Amino acid sequence: MDGSRCLVQLSAHPTRGLMDEKITIVVQKAPPGLQLTVRSLHPCEDGHSWEAFGHYVSDSTGTVDVSQDLSLGGTYSGVEPMGLLWSLRPVPGSKPGLRLRKMNVQTPLGLTVSVYQGHQNEGFADLVPLATVEVERWYMAPGVRRVNVTEDGLSATLFLPPGPGPFPGILDLWGGGGKLVEMRAALLASHGFASMALDYLTPKITLETGKMVGNDYFEKAFKVMEKHPQIVGNSIAMVGLSFGTCVAFKMAAYSQVVKPRCVVSISGSHVQPVDGTVEDMFKFFHKNVEKTRVSEAGEKIWRDLLLPIPTDLQFKVDMGRMRCPLLVIVGEDDQNWATPESAADMQEMMSRAGNAHLLTVLSYPNTGHLIEPPYSPHTRSSGFRSVGSREKVLGLWGGDTAAHSWAQEDAWKKMLLFLREHLHSREGPGLVHQ
Repeated sequence: MDGSRCLVQLSAHPTRGLMDEKITIVVQKAPPGLQLTVRSLHPCEDGHSWEAFGHYVSDSTGTVDVSQDLSLGGTYSGVEPMGLLWSLRPVPGSKPGLRLRKMNVQTPLGLTVSVYQGHQNEGFADLVPLATVEVERWYMAPGVRRVNVTEDGLSATLFLPPGPGPFPGILDLWGGGGKLVEMRAALLASHGFASMALDYLTPKITLETGKMVGNDYFEKAFKVMEKHPQIVGNSIAMVGLSFGTCVAFKMAAYSQVVKPRCVVSISGSHVQPVDGTVEDMFKFFHKNVEKTRVSEAGEKIWRDLLLPIPTDLQFKVDMGRMRCPLLVIVGEDDQNWATPESAADMQEMMSRAGNAHLLTVLSYPNTGHLIEPPYSPHTRSSGFRSVGSREKVLGLWGGDTAAHSWAQEDAWKKMLLFLREHLHSREGPGLVHQ
């Protein structure tokens, strides 16, 4: 094979693209019928490296097309065009409990894609690749502008699409781990929405006072978006993941200021103390620490924090108050927030109120809690420390890698369609409070 090594070609198209854009990876000029391993390697911002690989056999022309050919093994199997991204996992020897999240969206998620002779499973650092190509995946499309937002004590980042606008807006709320997570907002802006990622658990006001933000913090954020000259003030959605969904539901149902055109709930729940603040919500959830169990490795595992669904209406948002379209995205193997049960309860409440027509539920089998933008690596469990807790536990998120990854791709497409349908509508604001 030494004489063939220099002849093997590896290409990727496009080498630079958005995170939700598919890549075509092709091996050419290999000997026919040769066993090959195609591998991707990503050096994460936190210093850890992640890899994915598939086993292929070149056809009669010496070609492997990852988008069309069967992977016989590796970190994924079957015809999986994007398996080299969504099946990324920490390289052997990494510390346990890692999760891959892109924190600096102004730089690309870089991948080194290589092809090796034989069906390899380990020891890649000691192998010489037959060919290599560099690939970049971006959350920010060319021309998207990133603007820090600090007015009214906010800690947020606004992403504006190219052009003068005005654009429909999205207030983007991540979960209970805190920090300013920008990747979804940046990608939404790349699809034409003015999207603001809001940090509501670790902003400056919280660090200075030692207290969590009040409900007025979210109202201020919504007002900032309404008044922005490049945002259509009466066409703003709220998108929440996990704990962020709790906030979105409460604001949409009870606030006299926050009037979203539509709401998207990803792996969320309406269970919470209705009259409480963010701090009260956390205290409520922390009462369920008895649900924590200890693994064989001695790790404390958080799971099923919101089961059973309470019957007391003081501890769940009255979904009958929703007067705007609502998209609920559910992972049926969610091991953390029990969203299948929550979704069923929400549906029943909305039916009783006569507004079930506003609800769309996307329910995905074998799908876990962390339903993120397309091709984000699936994480079944990872180390997690919620805001206000001193103890780091193992968050059990659930999901089968292949099914979960398919759900992320499908849910993203349908979420974009939902947002376009309702945010580009000429009808008036979607929410009227009872």
